[in-house]
Amino acid sequence: MTLDPEQLRAELAFAVRLADLADAETLPRYLAKSFTVDHKRDRSEVTEADRTAEQVIRDHVLAERPAHALFGEEHGLIGPQDSPWKWIIDPIDGTSNFVRGIPVWATLIGLTYQGESVIGVVSAPVFGRRWWAARGLGAFVGTTAVGDRGTPIHVSAIDRLEEAQVSVTLSSGWDDLGLTETIVDYQAKAWRTRGFGDFWQHMLVAEGAVEVAIDAVGLQPYDLAAVKIIVEEAGGTFTDRHGVSTYLSDTAISTNAKVPGPF
Repeated sequence: MTLDPEQLRAELAFAVRLADLADAETLPRYLAKSFTVDHKRDRSEVTEADRTAEQVIRDHVLAERPAHALFGEEHGLIGPQDSPWKWIIDPIDGTSNFVRGIPVWATLIGLTYQGESVIGVVSAPVFGRRWWAARGLGAFVGTTAVGDRGTPIHVSAIDRLEEAQVSVTLSSGWDDLGLTETIVDYQAKAWRTRGFGDFWQHMLVAEGAVEVAIDAVGLQPYDLAAVKIIVEEAGGTFTDRHGVSTYLSDTAISTNAKVPGPF
C-alpha cells in the first residue's frame, strides 16, 4: 500500500488538532475532579469526559472529513461504512485511572486506510506528553504545546531478554487462556519487570525505555489502532498473542523487534 506522504502529513496534522480539542475537554475535568462516574455492562467506568471528548472529535471529523468513517468507544460507528478511511478513537484510554486520580490516561486517535493503521496520536495531557506517527514518516514524542514538532523516537537495541525491561498487565483473561504461568516464567527471566499499563507501556517500547510490553486480555480496536502505528514506525513490532500484526485482536504485545516475546 502506497499513500501520498503529503496527504498523510495533512491527516496527521488534523489528528493532532483533534487531540488538542480532546485535551481541552478532559484535562480540566480531571484536575477539578468535575465528573460523575457510570458503569457499562462490563463494569468498566465511563464519565461525561469520555463522552464529551469523543463527541467533540466526532463533530470535527463529520464537518471536516465527511467522506471518512469513525468508530469510537462510546458512540460506535458513524459516517460512510464503505469508506477506505476510518478514524478509531478512544477518548480516554485508562478511564479507571482517570476516575481514581492516577495520571496514566490518554486520548488515542488512530486513522486506518483499507484496514491498515496509518496515523496514530496518543495524547497524555497530565504528563504534558504526546506521541505521534504516520506510515513511512517515522514516530515522534513531544509535548502537548501547540506547534511542538517533537523528537524522533526509536526502539532500543537490546537483544537479550536477560537484559530487557518488560512491562506486563496480568488479567483474569490470561488465566482463562491458561497462559499466566508462561508469562510469569517469562517475567522471571527478564532483567526487570514493571506494570506500566494501558497505552503507556507501548509508548515506552517505542521510546526505547522498555523492550517488551504485554497488555491485558480483552482489548478493542480503539485501544490499539493508534499505538500500533507508533510502535511500528519506531522500529518495533506490534502483534497479538499469536504473532499476527493486527489491531483487531483481544491481546497485544509490542517489542523492540529484537527481544523475543513470551509465546
